[in-house]
Amino acid sequence: MTKAELVALVAAQAGLTNADTERVLDGFRDVIQVHVKNGDDISYPGLGKFSRAQRKARIGRNPQTGEPIKIPAKRVCKFRLAKSLKDTVLGKK
Repeated sequence: MTKAELVALVAAQAGLTNADTERVLDGFRDVIQVHVKNGDDISYPGLGKFSRAQRKARIGRNPQTGEPIKIPAKRVCKFRLAKSLKDTVLGKK
């Protein structure tokens, strides 16, 4: 699904214009980016939880040569599905 398709579906469901809906979705994305970057967790009931984590440095392997390589530590963004969405997607309900 493209962003335009998502905007159109949400706009139809909410009874808003596509332009208003796009501004709301863009604002939602921007708020998540800023707060997760600052280390805050954001939970949206029924959807999931956005968070930031730190991966440790480790030794990996070059798949072509098999030689060990150093993989540096880095920050990553995580998303964990809410139980209700997970059950719906996986067909448990």
